[in-house]
Amino acid sequence: MANPFPFPFPFLENLIQSVRLPEPPLWLVEETQRRCVLLMNHVLMQEPQATQRLVRQQGQVILARWRGISFKVRVTSAGLFDLADALAPSDLSLEISEQSPWQLARSVAQGQKPPVRIEGDVQLAAEVNWLADNLRWDMEEDLARLLGDAPAHVLVQAVQTAILALRGFLGARLADKPLATGSGGTAA
Repeated sequence: MANPFPFPFPFLENLIQSVRLPEPPLWLVEETQRRCVLLMNHVLMQEPQATQRLVRQQGQVILARWRGISFKVRVTSAGLFDLADALAPSDLSLEISEQSPWQLARSVAQGQKPPVRIEGDVQLAAEVNWLADNLRWDMEEDLARLLGDAPAHVLVQAVQTAILALRGFLGARLADKPLATGSGGTAA
């Protein structure tokens, strides 16, 4: 049976899943959400077609949830996002179905979209899906503004290499392929 946990010690997954971290303070949650909105808007502004598509959805509210974490944004008249009032009704609800952080990390590391339960406005859902399929953050361009072209390129190449190595490791572990160990056996 395939073990969804990326390490050969299944009891660790249960231990990690059972640990409950304290709730972060409200100010920290709000500030983190503001930073996420700034990043999403930065990426949106790099693709004029994305903002043009979102302008048609002006005023719509999107709620994204995973486990106990929720995030609500409103589409602005400029085709960007702004934090929505917590009590504002949602026009679209996106809930990540995968509860295991390990499985979620695995699907993202393999370049797959995680399973999502979608409820609400169909047209808004189609626009969000288009954004997910077509928008990419050009991190190298942003880093080049800070570090210069050559260092930014080297840093992004190193990160991409690390991601590919992680994908390979997770793919091998989670596909239940035997990995050779120093003792001549295979990892469980």
